[in-house]
Amino acid sequence: MKIDFNKNSDGLVPAIIQDAITKNVLMLGFMNEKAYKKTRDTKRVTFYSRTKKRLWTKGEESGNVLKLVDIKIDCDNDALLIQVNPVGPTCHKGTDTCWSESNIQTYGFLSKLEMIIKNRKANSNAEESYVASLFDKGINKIAQKVGEEAVEMVIEAKDSNSDLFLNESADLLFHYLILLQAKGYSLNDIVEILKSRHQ
Repeated sequence: MKIDFNKNSDGLVPAIIQDAITKNVLMLGFMNEKAYKKTRDTKRVTFYSRTKKRLWTKGEESGNVLKLVDIKIDCDNDALLIQVNPVGPTCHKGTDTCWSESNIQTYGFLSKLEMIIKNRKANSNAEESYVASLFDKGINKIAQKVGEEAVEMVIEAKDSNSDLFLNESADLLFHYLILLQAKGYSLNDIVEILKSRHQ
């Protein structure tokens, strides 16, 4: 890896810190060549502090270190993406990120859909929707729908119509998300179990 520390007159390159698991951006710091080398050698992220005019390892006072997982360099060789496993909050203000956001795992559109389902469950008495009607009918009806959709997906898996198979797969996943909410769980609960099985 050839990092261009001479591109800026101060010898610093920006280092974007990203959680290796959640992929959330945690903070931005700056590294000179010595900070980079110390990070590689110790496996703890070390920056060059522009205010203190010295190297500082994240968490040297708080204990909230950033354990190094991987370092990537951008196409111009003058910016780093550093993937870490954070220990404790990253920001000195006590938040998970320097943007005051929670460092939680999300799954793009599936997380958005999960939130829609959660809101429809919470407001099932006040709104008319298919999801709300399922919650009104109770856990047995929701579980039955998951079973029906699973059978329909299996049937389509045995045929060669990809469109029907994918649509039935989507129906199964959708109803499974409803069932998880009905039982008081989320995708993250399932992911944690899968992670524990594959460590």
